Formats: sequence, C-alpha cells, structure tokens
Amino acid sequence: MADKADVKKHKDPWPADIAAEFAREANNPNPCVGTTLLSEDARTRVWIIRLAPGERTGFHRHVLDYFWTSISGGRGRQHMQDGTTLECTYEPGETRHESYGKDEFKVHDLQNLSDREMVFMTVEFKDSANKPMALPAGVRPQSAAA
Repeated sequence: MADKADVKKHKDPWPADIAAEFAREANNPNPCVGTTLLSEDARTRVWIIRLAPGERTGFHRHVLDYFWTSISGGRGRQHMQDGTTLECTYEPGETRHESYGKDEFKVHDLQNLSDREMVFMTVEFKDSANKPMALPAGVRPQSAAA
C-alpha cells in the first residue's frame, strides 16, 4: 500500500485500545480476513468486507497467498504490524495480489474513512507456502460447513 501515490504514512503512537487489540491478536491469531466468508472449497476461501462509514475490522492475519479487489472504492486507514499507520484511497476495481513465504504473514486492520459503505472482495489460496489457519466455529457458510 505504501507504493500508492496518495498514501499518508506515519508511525505516530496508536490509541491505547488499538494497541491492546493488536497485542491480543498476537496471542490469539485471527484468521478471518473478511467480515463474511462467502464460499470455501478445497482450493480457496472467498471473503467479503463490508464497512459502514467509520466502521473498522479488527486485526487479522494473512498467511495465505491472496488477492483483494475494491468493489466500491473509498478511503481507508490501516494499522500495520510494524507500527505504521496508512491512509489511502481505493478506486473501484483496484486489485492487489500478495503472497507469503513459509512462516511469513501480515497483520493489519482496516477502517472506513469514507462517507459511504466500503466493500472489498478477498480470495485466499489454500495451496500456499503456509497452511490455512483454522477458522472459528460459526464462520463457515452453511453450505461449506460440511
């Protein structure tokens, strides 16, 4: 994200509640990289992220190769695992591919700074250098729960 032209990037101290949540994620990694798991099969997990204005997803951990696409566009803020805070604008259709080597991962959150809903689609590839993390009970759609 830091390669985008309109990114604001800084390392100001995080609010206490954000820092505490980040510390909790380190002890209990969150594999839910979206707000809703739409589909899962032997090869992929398909997630959607829907954030109302001001809404924020909590910290989550990416260990699998994946891509995301911005459906709606909007402006967002992310707190990254290295202590950096990023703010940038996403265009509808903007897509980014990310991959991780063995034991590599990324932890971040996402907050909608826009005045309208912000929507992303994320597809994870289970055949990656790292094994998929187990999902919490109740996350899988009924059709994928079997």
